[in-house]
Amino acid sequence: MELVLNLNLRLQPMHRHHLEDELQEILEKEELGEVTGGGTLLDPQTGEIISCDIQILLNEDKKDNINHLVELINKIRIPKGSTLLCMASEDKIEVGTLEGLAYYSNGTELPDEIYESCDINHVVEQMESAMDGIGHFYSYWEGNEWTALYFYGVSFVEMKQKIEPFIASYPLCQKCRIEQIA
Repeated sequence: MELVLNLNLRLQPMHRHHLEDELQEILEKEELGEVTGGGTLLDPQTGEIISCDIQILLNEDKKDNINHLVELINKIRIPKGSTLLCMASEDKIEVGTLEGLAYYSNGTELPDEIYESCDINHVVEQMESAMDGIGHFYSYWEGNEWTALYFYGVSFVEMKQKIEPFIASYPLCQKCRIEQIA
């Protein structure tokens, strides 16, 4: 049985591959099937990541197998708004438990000395540290004017509250924006 896991998750292909590998290990361990492919959908205007897909082939066409797969998917830390689509019947099953936060760093409007003296990797480290287990960094996107950092966790509101003191204090975070993405 062919299924597509449509992820409300903004992942670079290299980060999506890690999730595919994790899902493949689970499918093999549970003797349910295998991952057969995947893809990343980009916004045609900006090139920003919109979502990802992972194709799955289940060994047997049984309702119990699909229900078990849904349970397993919900354990591997994916965001709300994701769906499991059965290709034969076009049935969609809602999956996912996490909320998402996108932090957009302004890449054009700050003084040059800020870009020269600050590091986006420091931003990732400090934000993940501030989230202290309630959220984690998953991926990023670099555009012409913005760099997006994607975090997923138990609560968008809590993640945002935890990073606000750092954002207020670090020069590279000036003129940033934060959006809920799941």
